[in-house]
Amino acid sequence: MNSIEQYQEKIFESIKHFDEDGNEFWEARELQCILGYKEWRYFSVVIEKAQVACSQSNNSINAHFGVYTKIVKVGPTTKPIIDYKLSRYACYLIVQNSNPKYDNVALGQTYFAVQTRKQELNEKEYNLLSEDEKRLYRRKQTRDGNKILYKIAKEKGVNNFDKFTNAGYKGLYNGETADDIARRKGLRYREDILDNMGSAELGANVFRITQTEALLEKQKVKNEDIVTNTHYKVGKAIRNTIELLGGTMPENLPTPNKSLKELEKDNVDMIKDF
Repeated sequence: MNSIEQYQEKIFESIKHFDEDGNEFWEARELQCILGYKEWRYFSVVIEKAQVACSQSNNSINAHFGVYTKIVKVGPTTKPIIDYKLSRYACYLIVQNSNPKYDNVALGQTYFAVQTRKQELNEKEYNLLSEDEKRLYRRKQTRDGNKILYKIAKEKGVNNFDKFTNAGYKGLYNGETADDIARRKGLRYREDILDNMGSAELGANVFRITQTEALLEKQKVKNEDIVTNTHYKVGKAIRNTIELLGGTMPENLPTPNKSLKELEKDNVDMIKDF
């Protein structure tokens, strides 16, 4: 086992936690120790730099750096301290902004460079994928993007997530809700519409999700109606762009013969890469 594999299996992954919904996270205080920082005051500066980098990349700080207070024992007494629940992306930013004089920081920077390369495809690599592989890749992007989008939407005041979700679909699909799309595709009850889209249709939805994220992040006021309307406007704007470019409207794109759930059963080895 090489040093990068050891970093993954014995160091970084060993301090991973899962919340009640099964989402992975890391605690900043534990990461501080792993990276070699002895004092929180120095490590907190690194976290602040990572948060700036997160914001400059149009990503939600709150979605990746969940600040909270916990109680710890100090001798015979207890006291509250600040900690963060970090996403994998937040850990990446922290490691990239840490001092490489620490062995585990330098190793971590290499580790994340390798992991990022594995997870991202350039245009040439994407074009070499089969249609089914493109669908799997885009589906993962929608799944990951929706986690962040719904978290931001909740922070901005959304309680009715069905209405919020359908607003985006209505804009993109000329008034169709998720149920309308499912009926048009001939899907069974509660079958996931995103699992039954081709790569082009999924791509339009990835764009809808990421652009809504970016706009909501800038929104200052917590207001469910404004947030929901923003989602609709983004979907509508993407639809107008497709029309302007002479593309095929998403509701006119063909539904694949097999859902991604069926592909997963038939192509276990291919699924592992996504």
